[in-house]
Amino acid sequence: SIFGGGLVPWYIFNTKYLHFHNSVIALILPIVVGVFNEGDPLFLVAVGATLAGAVYGDHISPISDTTILSSAGAKCNHLRHVATQLPYATTVMVVCFVCYIVAGFTGNPWISLVLGAVLIVVTVKILHKSNIGMKK
Repeated sequence: SIFGGGLVPWYIFNTKYLHFHNSVIALILPIVVGVFNEGDPLFLVAVGATLAGAVYGDHISPISDTTILSSAGAKCNHLRHVATQLPYATTVMVVCFVCYIVAGFTGNPWISLVLGAVLIVVTVKILHKSNIGMKK
């Protein structure tokens, strides 16, 4: 359905900027559950998009409690820790975003699941061959 296809990216965009995963889950998840019928194949895609957006926002936010605690536990510079999370989290977010768009337009979550697995493997192979971020 075009309705679901348009809403899933909206959820990702909003959850990405709310930063706190528990707040996102508490605020946005009831809306997602209320919008989609449980029998809709995009119901689980929308729930997954909401949870993935919450986790992404948590990973890239310098004011997230888990980010602060993990950098303190590793005894590393807090902002450096956030900077090291950005490439990994953003790579996965871009792949997920593409797959959520595909799921919304096709109405089939299985196509986007297979596409996501293929895109992650291809992305890792390309990044491995290009040696991006490797010191020479």
